[in-house]
Amino acid sequence: MTGSNIAIVTGGTGSVGRALVPLLIQRNFKLGVTYIIPEQAAGFESTFDLDEDQLLLRRVDAVDPTAMDRFVQETVDTFGGLNVVVCLVGGWAGGRDVHETDNVRFDRMIDLNLRSAFNTVRAAIPHMRDEDWGRIIMLGSRQAIDAPAGQAAYNVAKAGVVALAKSVARELSDTNVTCNVLMPSVIDTERTRAALPYADYVNWPKPDEIANVIDFLTGHRSAVIDGAQIPVWGAAEF
Repeated sequence: MTGSNIAIVTGGTGSVGRALVPLLIQRNFKLGVTYIIPEQAAGFESTFDLDEDQLLLRRVDAVDPTAMDRFVQETVDTFGGLNVVVCLVGGWAGGRDVHETDNVRFDRMIDLNLRSAFNTVRAAIPHMRDEDWGRIIMLGSRQAIDAPAGQAAYNVAKAGVVALAKSVARELSDTNVTCNVLMPSVIDTERTRAALPYADYVNWPKPDEIANVIDFLTGHRSAVIDGAQIPVWGAAEF
């Protein structure tokens, strides 16, 4: 038991992470944040300017189970516990039907979206069981339900994230730790606009809108929500 709010946010220097972090800071969270792209980390540090006693920022590949184990342990050792885990590592690759999908593309989608989340929660759960309360939030996708053509590997990977979240929720049902998965459509970021230049992005959910839902789920008032697939696509068509 820590008596504090301590969170790990994987991929926390990305668009949703940058929207979420200030909300957690306002609630006096101590944060362990992972990144891959150094430029994102530099921008993150200059934006938030947090002291070392509040932020542990590390370049960690969440697909690597050993690296993830080390990071979770370092976070617990540094701050004294762990209450919240938010899995934001992920990626999209489309344009291929099943018979056109090579092993490299398939493995990349599984690694980025599913294996990264699995490695993170597997490392975190033993520590979270020791706490009075805990929250795990994963990022699924509406595409796990709709399964549109042309992106089978991504659809399968995100469906796996949904199954993982439901499994974790049931495994932790005897604790005060909950686990839920958000189901966004395409999120409105510069990167997705560049990847889909002719798409109608007016109704795409914004990173800060996704972050607001995550922020609520990381609090005590969300205790009744467990094992849920939470739609966060608003009026978006896909």
